[in-house]
Amino acid sequence: MACPGGALENTIDNNTKLQTITDPAAQRKLTLLLSTIIFFSVLNGTMFNVSLPDIAKQFSLLPSQVSWVVSGYIIIFAIGSVTYGRLADAYSVRNLITIGLVLFSAGSLIGFLSQWYPMLIAARVVQAAGSGAIPALAMLIATRYFPAEIRGRVLGIIASTVAFGGGIGPVLGGFITGTFHWRYLFILSVMTLFTIPSFRRHLPGQARHDGGFDILGALLLAGAVGALLLFITLSLWWLLAVSSVFLAWFVAHIRRQPAPFVSPALFRDHRYRNTIIIAFLSVSTIFGMMFMTPLMLRGVNELGTGRIGLVMFPGAMGAAILGTIGGKIVDKKGSIPVVYTGLALLISGFFFLSTTAGLSPWIIALNLIICYVGFAFLQSSLAHTVSSTLPKEHLGIGMGMYNLFFFMSGAFSAALIGKLLDLSKGHLPANPLTATRSAGPYSNLFLLLSGIVLAAVCIFTFTFRGQAKKASATKGRE
Repeated sequence: MACPGGALENTIDNNTKLQTITDPAAQRKLTLLLSTIIFFSVLNGTMFNVSLPDIAKQFSLLPSQVSWVVSGYIIIFAIGSVTYGRLADAYSVRNLITIGLVLFSAGSLIGFLSQWYPMLIAARVVQAAGSGAIPALAMLIATRYFPAEIRGRVLGIIASTVAFGGGIGPVLGGFITGTFHWRYLFILSVMTLFTIPSFRRHLPGQARHDGGFDILGALLLAGAVGALLLFITLSLWWLLAVSSVFLAWFVAHIRRQPAPFVSPALFRDHRYRNTIIIAFLSVSTIFGMMFMTPLMLRGVNELGTGRIGLVMFPGAMGAAILGTIGGKIVDKKGSIPVVYTGLALLISGFFFLSTTAGLSPWIIALNLIICYVGFAFLQSSLAHTVSSTLPKEHLGIGMGMYNLFFFMSGAFSAALIGKLLDLSKGHLPANPLTATRSAGPYSNLFLLLSGIVLAAVCIFTFTFRGQAKKASATKGRE
């Protein structure tokens, strides 16, 4: 089958017909398209944080009420990411990304026109239902349709785009909200609508596979994840019980179902299972750092919102520049050395932050660069590692579950760090090298993050011991 704009190489694997895009021009265009939608998706997730005070003032909301602008979005977004991943194993990725971008833009238009808070929340829900397709399908497109020899480079570009969007999001959000109005934040996301014709032109067509779609399994997993995320954000213990019931029902269901939403065989592979755990642990520390650092800069260094954004910005830009380098190294040396590099950078960065907490903001900014670059390296290499453990017929749901744990780690770490900060007020630093005693609680938590990443290193070493040398030797022969 020919695809307009690019030659396709047809391959058969496990009775699943897949098409690899081999034309360099089509590869470049598709990479640009993926970067564009990823950028606007990340912007949409980060810009609204700085607008919450304005939204709360306009609608006379309590902090717990206005938090649903972010919390409600995250819950639907996380569930959507795994659902789109599973649908991609049965339906055309080209059609799914079209649906996702249409919903994303429709929610943005509703948000721009919203005059009441319920209408605003509805807009965010519709947005999330569409934007959940973007990370799930972007990673799937990179791992399914790009040749193995450039896959790491594409994933590195995606990681750099995520870092760039995360860095510029709060700055841009603050500017638009302060200069115009928070409603104008929605307008930017509508830009993704214009990428649909190009996606439909450059993505291969894919026939629907047999096996159908396990609706009950999807609903049970959504119930388990939704209740768990609500428990994390609201701290209501009965929600944890509800999540446990849904999860137990889900596990029993997929064991009986001939074509389940998630195949139990997926988690029997210890490499996939352990890589998911490694991703959850390591990514949670990054989200914890992003949550905690502004609080430290406000509480200890007494910086305003604008200056806090400037301190965080160099790290995000460093990751955006160097993330592509990590992807290229993955293509040349394999993903395992890059995972170790990313984890080592995180351990070093968190330890330096623990040591320098309370010092000049620009010293903090330099340490943040180390952490952000480590995150960018991990994003491309871990995604590559996960995809390499999956059979082709489970690639969609496998990457979808990876994204689900990725985003759940963010909600979990923010809630946990917040609780630990409440409990650790006035504590002295455990790190004897910490520069200022007043920053003791923050120093201790950065040291804890470094320890969590060290645990991830141990699990990764146990899982892939001996494989790094084997992969390096194979690359050398090629």
